[in-house]
Amino acid sequence: MKPRHRRFVWIGAGVLLLAAAAGLVFFFSPSDVAENRAPQGRAFRIGGMVVERSLTRASDGLTVHFAVTDTMKTVPVVYTGILPDLFKEGKGVVAQGKIGPDGVFHATEVLAKHDENYMPPEAASAIDQAHNRAALEKAAKTLKQ
Repeated sequence: MKPRHRRFVWIGAGVLLLAAAAGLVFFFSPSDVAENRAPQGRAFRIGGMVVERSLTRASDGLTVHFAVTDTMKTVPVVYTGILPDLFKEGKGVVAQGKIGPDGVFHATEVLAKHDENYMPPEAASAIDQAHNRAALEKAAKTLKQ
């Protein structure tokens, strides 16, 4: 194989690798879950903001209930375990688990933000997209009137 052809093979492989990486979804937003774009029957990650005053603890001391939102949709979450120290209402969170038949996300792992200014880029993007969708829907309603 000539060096030129070998170079094209490497470039093609690199492009395919980048396309595969771009196609991976690190987590789904609550809007994605509500619109059934999240996987059914298998584990995935959900990310967004913990809804203020949604955190409740069960009597066993380990089970917590809270809600995650992207400002458009909200998904209830149940988690049994110790929450990260930085977990707080109104802050960013990513949880891994499955949606149950009751529509509640049953988390097996909860990840909190790292510092006061950090939000996972994917969570920030999902919230921005939700805001943009809301603005477009509002504009469309205004134009119809």
